[in-house]
Amino acid sequence: MPTPYWPDAYVSKRREAPEAIKMIRSGQRIFIGSSCGEPQHLANTLIHMADHFSDLEIVRLMSISDSPVTRLANENIYENFSIRNIYHGSAAAKHLASSKPYITPINLSAVPGLFLKRQLPLNAALVQTSPPDDFGWMSLGISVDICMAAVQSADLVIAQVNPKVPRVLGRSFIHVNDVDVVVEKEEPLLTLDNLPEFETAHKIARLVANLIEDGSTFQLGLGATPKAILMALAGKNDLGVHTQFIIDGIMDLVSIGVITNRNKGINNGKLVASTAVGSNNLYDFIHDNPSIEFYPSDYVNHPGIISQHNKMMSVNMVMEMDLTGQASVDALPNNYFAGVTSMIDFVRGAAMSLNGKSILLIPSTSIDGESSRIVGAMESGGVVIPRGDVSYVVSEFGAVNLFGKNLQERATAMISLAHPKFRDELFIKAKELGLMTHSRQLGDSLRSVYPAGLEETRRYGEQTVTFRPAKPVDDRRIQEHFYTLDKKDVVARFFHEKTSFLRDDLEAMFETDYIKNLTLLALTGEFGFGNVVGIGAYMIEPKKNIAEVAFSVTKKWQGRGIASVLLLKLAHAAKDNGISGLAAYTAPDNSSMIKLFKKLPWKVRQSLDDGMMILTCNFEENA
Repeated sequence: MPTPYWPDAYVSKRREAPEAIKMIRSGQRIFIGSSCGEPQHLANTLIHMADHFSDLEIVRLMSISDSPVTRLANENIYENFSIRNIYHGSAAAKHLASSKPYITPINLSAVPGLFLKRQLPLNAALVQTSPPDDFGWMSLGISVDICMAAVQSADLVIAQVNPKVPRVLGRSFIHVNDVDVVVEKEEPLLTLDNLPEFETAHKIARLVANLIEDGSTFQLGLGATPKAILMALAGKNDLGVHTQFIIDGIMDLVSIGVITNRNKGINNGKLVASTAVGSNNLYDFIHDNPSIEFYPSDYVNHPGIISQHNKMMSVNMVMEMDLTGQASVDALPNNYFAGVTSMIDFVRGAAMSLNGKSILLIPSTSIDGESSRIVGAMESGGVVIPRGDVSYVVSEFGAVNLFGKNLQERATAMISLAHPKFRDELFIKAKELGLMTHSRQLGDSLRSVYPAGLEETRRYGEQTVTFRPAKPVDDRRIQEHFYTLDKKDVVARFFHEKTSFLRDDLEAMFETDYIKNLTLLALTGEFGFGNVVGIGAYMIEPKKNIAEVAFSVTKKWQGRGIASVLLLKLAHAAKDNGISGLAAYTAPDNSSMIKLFKKLPWKVRQSLDDGMMILTCNFEENA
């Protein structure tokens, strides 16, 4: 039988919502469109006609709190309905308690296959579309994700045609001939205008921005810091986007030219997503925009697709982590829950990308500050991201890279990210759990706040050098630095020959309080695996309130200004910390050290004592 002319088919398929819903039978499994694309008119009609049905199962992505189906779930009306929520979070939060028995944990990239293979057969799909174009194609608009697979596999497809739905390009279109019933209803789309922000968001955002290079492609999860992170990226160049959902802040970065999508390596020139969550301005922005394409989740979330991007950066918020790096994730009550369900796909895809990074964000405490989000051990049932998948972790107190680290190094790193008031008990817990050797002590650095403001990256020819304060996890690389120094440089640094550099002997360099004693490192290479090419340190002489400084630079990097940068940074840090001046002890024939010290913008005095040259300056006496 020939396919009817689509306008005739469209007219013949039009129904009012109650008539369309009556086509559903008791005991059937019904898919309802996702997130802000939920067909509210159809969903409300189904709920109001609940008495006509028994044992209906609603399948959907766990979604925002304002949607009709979420309100139904929260009211615990399960006499006629059960709601199967596709959700990969830990479901430990109180607001998820009523839904927990019906949660189906699965990675979002695998959900379309679940429908298409009829492993979870759908009897009906209720979706929302734009009006048909001149050729009969209707766009799924702001919710393509798993809706496309639901339409392709359901026995009965009911489409709510809503003129408010934007026409989004890409693989978002279904034809009038692909649906069974059309219900025309114009109504406002669900919006998510005001995402919550932690007070620490901007501190975390600045640290994250340091990890994202120009030309990177990024995915941003809807946690508690998206607005701050997007603001922090405003100074970047030629960023690309491949993400589960597009939000208002991404629109803003496109408008100022930060996001160009030129260097993605795949889908160049196109911003790729599968869902939009935000304001009506965002929905207007994506309408018929040739630079934006939406695809289903088995493409957008597929780790193999994600990994093909250049410098793929996955940035996601987690709610709790333990000392070994395991992470628990739950969405906030007014947040987009599918962002949690897509997280592990992006974590693994970014890790496989050339020069990619998976970055997890964790505020150090609960919103009220009364409990630590970094804990000793986590129950296995709460783990969403296994420790083996965790690399970069950022809190407001710093950034670490756990990849390739042993459990002692991981515990030390995680304690350094915790709020200082919880670090003592976490250190004790680490020893109780056997994560640290008994000889380890809780040093000053684990009680102090890491001064992230001292971090800086400079380019030297084809290489970059990162200058930053030393961390407790730097113990081994500091040892390696001294073992690679020339004999004469060792003598210049320690004033005698030295062939062993035991951890206990060097402890003062990485166990600092960042105020009375401070060590700065110059590193080359990947974050978390860099080689120390220079070290500058000061230690206060309390009676004089001046800080003694010392330096070492590997031979390859000598004469390139590394020590000058370290000295000036140490001087300004000492001054900011209330120290009166600096002092350096060196051999009288060490012309390099004397010349270096005299570059300071303060008056330098020289004196000899027992064969040693003493250089001093006072911060009150400008040169």
